[in-house]
Amino acid sequence: MLEELENFERNHVWDLVEPPPNCRPIGTKWVFKKKQGKDGMVVRNKARLVAQGFCQKEGIDYEETFAPVARLEAIRILLAFAASKGFKLQQMDVKSAFLNGFIEEEVYERQPPGFESARFPDRVYKLRKALYGLKQAPRAWYGRLKSFLLKSGFVMGSVDKTLFLLSHGGDTLIVQIYVDDIIFGGSSHALVSSFAEQMSREFEMSLMGELHFFLGLLIKQCPEGTFVHQAKYTRDILKKFEMGDSKPMTTPTSTNTALDADKDGEAVDQKEFRGMIGSLLYLTATRPDIQFAVCLCARYQASPRTSHRQAVKRIFRGFSDADHAGCRIDRKSTSGTCQLLGTSLVSSSSRKQASVTGWRGVDNALIKGEIESQWTGLIALLV
Repeated sequence: MLEELENFERNHVWDLVEPPPNCRPIGTKWVFKKKQGKDGMVVRNKARLVAQGFCQKEGIDYEETFAPVARLEAIRILLAFAASKGFKLQQMDVKSAFLNGFIEEEVYERQPPGFESARFPDRVYKLRKALYGLKQAPRAWYGRLKSFLLKSGFVMGSVDKTLFLLSHGGDTLIVQIYVDDIIFGGSSHALVSSFAEQMSREFEMSLMGELHFFLGLLIKQCPEGTFVHQAKYTRDILKKFEMGDSKPMTTPTSTNTALDADKDGEAVDQKEFRGMIGSLLYLTATRPDIQFAVCLCARYQASPRTSHRQAVKRIFRGFSDADHAGCRIDRKSTSGTCQLLGTSLVSSSSRKQASVTGWRGVDNALIKGEIESQWTGLIALLV
């Protein structure tokens, strides 16, 4: 906690002032978190002071809040591109990233619980920079980082606003931003090292070296290619839903098994069911073979029954990725597509089809178009 407050002082986040008339200071609270490494071991205990942003009112305490975030497909495209060009991606983390963002509005905060000033207990803090929890904090940080990169000679992607490219002679440097995590790599080691030093001078950074663990993805960069899996994430969700000791199934689900609304079935906990679906949907980032089965069960999140929960638990143990007029209600089929960049899978999709005469392939134009746009944007930057 002391380290967090010292970080506030170094970054000149706030000033202790007398509260102005009609001042409505926002409350603060401490949040404690154990940060884990790729092996699941605790590497750091963190204490963070956050603002109670739910007290803010739009038009009074903040205006714009939107800040772009890289899509998972964009990360996979970058991994595929780096593998094809033969350079390894590096990773860095910005310490207390939001504290680097300047805010334009007048925002007052109450003193941190447990650290109130003995001399001025009635004073409040006037913020100079964004604080975690504020509605405008992500946008303020993104604006600060974008401005710095553009001044440093980078060009921002026309489609993906979190992608930046720097050309120097015949070498290129690519930077992808995901809030406070930054992935970067290039064709020149000197250019990569120079960027890392430049960022460290401007911001307080943690240089993490070669990219190994990012957004729950375990990444191994080898001369043969880049391998991505979610072994740790899989173990975590099995433990979370008490499925770790379940017997794995090596055979697919019976083709006679079909789900419907099952209105007469026993209702189950909706919150738990939705949590299971959401966890499995993120797992499809590296397991597209379960996408159909997960999306099928996701149709019944509004009113889940015992049969639906059993089907989801079956996916945790094993799965079926085939369907032919499988919907009992309208006899529709479900099919899907995979979008590839060269030989690398970057996205997959599942869609329910109106065909009742049989299975037919799907060209998911929307998702495919977004992937092609991101890839085209990267190519345009390189050109």
